Amino acid sequence: MDGRMSAAGLRRPESRLCLGRPDSGGGPFGDERGSTMPLILGYLVLAIALIYVCVCATDLYIAQKRLDSVADAAALAGADGFRLQVDGAAIRAELEDAAIAEQATAVIGVLADGTELVSAGSPDGLSARVTVRTTWTPPLLSELLPPMVTIQSTGTSRTALE
Repeated sequence: MDGRMSAAGLRRPESRLCLGRPDSGGGPFGDERGSTMPLILGYLVLAIALIYVCVCATDLYIAQKRLDSVADAAALAGADGFRLQVDGAAIRAELEDAAIAEQATAVIGVLADGTELVSAGSPDGLSARVTVRTTWTPPLLSELLPPMVTIQSTGTSRTALE
Protein backbone atom coordinates (compact mmCIF):
# COMPACT_ATOMS: atom_id res chain seq x y z
CA MET A 1 0.00 0.00 0.00
CA ASP A 2 1.34 3.39 -1.03
CA GLY A 3 1.89 6.01 1.67
CA ARG A 4 -0.41 8.34 -0.14
CA MET A 5 -3.27 5.90 -0.53
CA SER A 6 -5.70 5.07 2.24
CA ALA A 7 -6.98 1.61 3.03
CA ALA A 8 -10.17 2.28 1.06
CA GLY A 9 -8.18 3.24 -2.02
CA LEU A 10 -8.86 6.98 -1.70
CA ARG A 11 -6.09 9.42 -2.18
CA ARG A 12 -5.09 11.46 0.87
CA PRO A 13 -3.99 15.05 0.32
CA GLU A 14 -0.33 15.62 0.72
CA SER A 15 0.84 18.00 3.34
CA ARG A 16 3.94 20.03 2.77
CA LEU A 17 5.89 22.04 5.22
CA CYS A 18 7.17 25.26 3.72
CA LEU A 19 9.69 26.70 6.05
CA GLY A 20 10.20 30.26 4.81
CA ARG A 21 10.08 29.25 1.16
CA PRO A 22 7.06 30.17 -0.96
CA ASP A 23 5.31 27.65 -3.11
CA SER A 24 6.45 28.80 -6.51
CA GLY A 25 4.81 26.13 -8.57
CA GLY A 26 1.26 26.13 -7.26
CA GLY A 27 -1.50 28.15 -8.85
CA PRO A 28 -1.63 30.15 -12.06
CA PHE A 29 -0.10 33.29 -10.52
CA GLY A 30 2.89 31.76 -8.86
CA ASP A 31 4.14 33.83 -5.93
CA GLU A 32 1.33 36.10 -4.75
CA ARG A 33 3.28 37.74 -2.02
CA GLY A 34 3.71 41.47 -2.28
CA SER A 35 3.44 44.74 -0.49
CA THR A 36 0.23 46.69 -0.09
CA MET A 37 2.22 49.87 0.51
CA PRO A 38 1.99 51.13 -3.14
CA LEU A 39 -1.76 50.59 -3.08
CA ILE A 40 -2.11 52.43 0.22
CA LEU A 41 0.07 55.30 -1.02
CA GLY A 42 -1.95 55.52 -4.24
CA TYR A 43 -5.22 55.75 -2.33
CA LEU A 44 -3.68 58.29 0.04
CA VAL A 45 -2.59 60.53 -2.87
CA LEU A 46 -6.05 60.18 -4.42
CA ALA A 47 -7.74 61.11 -1.12
CA ILE A 48 -5.48 64.15 -0.64
CA ALA A 49 -6.20 65.32 -4.20
CA LEU A 50 -9.94 64.92 -3.63
CA ILE A 51 -9.78 66.86 -0.37
CA TYR A 52 -7.78 69.64 -2.08
CA VAL A 53 -10.34 69.93 -4.89
CA CYS A 54 -13.19 70.09 -2.35
CA VAL A 55 -11.40 72.78 -0.32
CA CYS A 56 -10.76 74.86 -3.46
CA ALA A 57 -14.35 74.50 -4.68
CA THR A 58 -15.69 75.55 -1.28
CA ASP A 59 -13.35 78.53 -1.12
CA LEU A 60 -14.37 79.63 -4.64
CA TYR A 61 -18.05 79.37 -3.69
CA ILE A 62 -17.51 81.45 -0.55
CA ALA A 63 -15.51 84.05 -2.53
CA GLN A 64 -18.36 84.34 -5.06
CA LYS A 65 -20.95 84.77 -2.30
CA ARG A 66 -18.77 87.41 -0.64
CA LEU A 67 -18.43 89.27 -3.93
CA ASP A 68 -22.22 89.08 -4.38
CA SER A 69 -22.59 90.76 -0.99
CA VAL A 70 -20.11 93.49 -1.94
CA ALA A 71 -21.98 94.14 -5.21
CA ASP A 72 -25.31 94.31 -3.36
CA ALA A 73 -23.88 96.71 -0.76
CA ALA A 74 -22.40 98.94 -3.46
CA ALA A 75 -25.69 98.97 -5.39
CA LEU A 76 -27.61 99.80 -2.23
CA ALA A 77 -25.25 102.68 -1.49
CA GLY A 78 -25.60 103.84 -5.09
CA ALA A 79 -29.40 103.77 -4.83
CA ASP A 80 -29.18 106.02 -1.77
CA GLY A 81 -27.52 108.76 -3.83
CA PHE A 82 -30.75 109.85 -5.51
CA ARG A 83 -31.85 113.35 -6.40
CA LEU A 84 -35.43 114.49 -5.87
CA GLN A 85 -37.33 115.74 -8.91
CA VAL A 86 -40.50 117.75 -8.43
CA ASP A 87 -42.92 117.37 -11.33
CA GLY A 88 -45.94 119.47 -10.47
CA ALA A 89 -47.62 117.70 -7.55
CA ALA A 90 -45.55 114.53 -7.95
CA ILE A 91 -42.14 114.02 -6.40
CA ARG A 92 -39.88 111.28 -7.67
CA ALA A 93 -36.37 110.14 -6.96
CA GLU A 94 -33.94 109.98 -9.88
CA LEU A 95 -30.56 108.37 -9.99
CA GLU A 96 -27.57 109.62 -11.93
CA ASP A 97 -24.70 107.44 -13.09
CA ALA A 98 -22.02 109.70 -11.58
CA ALA A 99 -23.64 109.66 -8.13
CA ILE A 100 -24.04 105.88 -8.23
CA ALA A 101 -20.40 105.41 -9.22
CA GLU A 102 -19.26 107.77 -6.45
CA GLN A 103 -21.25 105.93 -3.76
CA ALA A 104 -20.19 102.49 -5.04
CA THR A 105 -16.53 103.53 -5.14
CA ALA A 106 -16.77 104.67 -1.52
CA VAL A 107 -18.11 101.27 -0.45
CA ILE A 108 -15.53 99.30 -2.44
CA GLY A 109 -12.72 101.61 -1.30
CA VAL A 110 -13.17 100.39 2.27
CA LEU A 111 -12.15 96.89 1.20
CA ALA A 112 -8.45 96.20 0.77
CA ASP A 113 -8.73 92.87 -1.03
CA GLY A 114 -8.36 93.81 -4.68
CA THR A 115 -12.05 94.17 -5.48
CA GLU A 116 -12.53 96.66 -8.30
CA LEU A 117 -15.51 98.47 -9.74
CA VAL A 118 -16.29 97.41 -13.31
CA SER A 119 -19.37 99.51 -13.95
CA ALA A 120 -21.94 101.54 -12.04
CA GLY A 121 -25.00 103.14 -13.50
CA SER A 122 -28.75 103.37 -13.70
CA PRO A 123 -30.50 101.58 -16.56
CA ASP A 124 -33.87 103.26 -15.94
CA GLY A 125 -33.26 106.19 -13.59
CA LEU A 126 -34.81 104.30 -10.65
CA SER A 127 -32.44 101.35 -10.20
CA ALA A 128 -28.74 101.30 -9.42
CA ARG A 129 -26.75 98.51 -11.07
CA VAL A 130 -23.17 97.91 -9.91
CA THR A 131 -20.75 95.32 -11.27
CA VAL A 132 -17.59 94.39 -9.36
CA ARG A 133 -14.84 91.83 -9.88
CA THR A 134 -11.91 90.28 -8.11
CA THR A 135 -9.34 87.57 -8.74
CA TRP A 136 -9.53 84.30 -6.84
CA THR A 137 -6.50 82.20 -5.96
CA PRO A 138 -6.56 78.72 -4.41
CA PRO A 139 -6.33 78.77 -0.61
CA LEU A 140 -3.55 76.18 -0.39
CA LEU A 141 -0.26 76.70 -2.21
CA SER A 142 -1.32 80.25 -3.10
CA GLU A 143 2.30 81.42 -3.03
CA LEU A 144 3.22 78.87 -5.69
CA LEU A 145 0.29 79.36 -8.06
CA PRO A 146 -0.60 82.55 -9.94
CA PRO A 147 -4.07 84.13 -9.61
CA MET A 148 -6.33 81.78 -11.48
CA VAL A 149 -9.96 82.83 -11.79
CA THR A 150 -11.56 86.23 -12.21
CA ILE A 151 -15.00 86.29 -10.61
CA GLN A 152 -17.56 88.99 -11.28
CA SER A 153 -20.84 89.91 -9.67
CA THR A 154 -23.63 92.38 -10.39
CA GLY A 155 -25.93 93.87 -7.78
CA THR A 156 -29.09 95.86 -8.42
CA SER A 157 -30.99 98.04 -5.98
CA ARG A 158 -34.10 100.09 -6.64
CA THR A 159 -34.89 103.36 -4.97
CA ALA A 160 -38.45 103.89 -3.79
CA LEU A 161 -40.06 107.04 -2.51
CA GLU A 162 -43.37 106.83 -0.65
